[in-house]
Amino acid sequence: MTRANELVRLVHDAFGKEVIKKLVFSRPRGSEITKISGRLVAHRGQKFMAFELSLPGNTVSHKNIKEDMLDGYVGELLAEYKQANLITTVGECEWKISSSGKEALLGAERLSRRLVGEGEPFESAAEALDAAKNRIVKESEPFLIGLGISDKNGRVHDKKQGKYRQINRFLEHIADIYPSLKGEGPLTVYDLCCGKSYLSFAVYYYLTALCHREVNMLCIDMKRDVILWCRELAERLGFSGMKFVCDDVRNTPQGVTPDLVVSLHACDIATDIVIDTAAALGAQVILSTPCCHRYLTDKLDMPSLDFVTRHPHLKNKLAEVLTDAIRSYRLYSLGYEVSALELTDPTDTPKNTLIRAVRKSVSDRVLSERASEYRKILALTLGEGWENYLKEIEK
Repeated sequence: MTRANELVRLVHDAFGKEVIKKLVFSRPRGSEITKISGRLVAHRGQKFMAFELSLPGNTVSHKNIKEDMLDGYVGELLAEYKQANLITTVGECEWKISSSGKEALLGAERLSRRLVGEGEPFESAAEALDAAKNRIVKESEPFLIGLGISDKNGRVHDKKQGKYRQINRFLEHIADIYPSLKGEGPLTVYDLCCGKSYLSFAVYYYLTALCHREVNMLCIDMKRDVILWCRELAERLGFSGMKFVCDDVRNTPQGVTPDLVVSLHACDIATDIVIDTAAALGAQVILSTPCCHRYLTDKLDMPSLDFVTRHPHLKNKLAEVLTDAIRSYRLYSLGYEVSALELTDPTDTPKNTLIRAVRKSVSDRVLSERASEYRKILALTLGEGWENYLKEIEK
């Protein structure tokens, strides 16, 4: 049996066990189709492989192959390509032709043993893929590979599944607020305390590739090595509208009103500074996911709640809720319509609150009333010296 025939057999067996996550053919011998990627799909009780063919000009076509045609189709593709990767829920293997013409099949023996199963039930990849088909960003997007979320074959690393779900969920929030952004002209987006910029790249991709908008995106963080790494990645991806700056977010340039400001897990009071900076710039929409809440935990002064705060664990939980409520009300007092939402599945991250704020037209009288109420809330929670909090966060 040739190595190619052995791979055909493995694909056949993996299909029968419903464990195929992805089957990729690359390095064409002469075909204009640069890559063919297939996934196992279950629909109305029927199983088939759904293939995506990458054509010239950044276009794709699709082809569905049923079980009785699969062996022949895979055999044809192995004659047209020099590499194939079979990725399953129980392992993976790689078939390739070297520059000298030598054929190799790596990982086949181990995968074959696992497909035997030894009586253990298999995880159905068909069901998993059906559940994932509505995700906004595909696993194989180049920016996900560049960020290390997906491997070179376009499969999300097991340890990055939570991050992948978080990105897609965040983009659902972007889709929700998109009608609140201006409908024409370039969009100005800031990511303050951007870190490794997972969300920066995702938001930029969504707005440019899927919404077809011109985007000028400024990403700021104080970690120089991270900023340099992100800058190089943006250049490799061709994300020309992204600019990365190493600086304190308090030094965010004035004179430009951003359409959207995002911030993921800025540490402790840095979230407050981001929110205040974004509001001072007049951002139309602010999306912020807070991180830790040490500041208020240390300064919480509410004698009437001593029966809670005497327990450190409960005090931390109370401080977390109160901190995000104070942040939300600050934005409300500055003329925003504010919601506190669940960012993603709580099993993916314990830091799971998203503060969403959309600027609205509010009279000066109403703003004054809200500001007065906000100061009362600070006095209630922080006690004497609450003004120091404002001094620390205001730009």
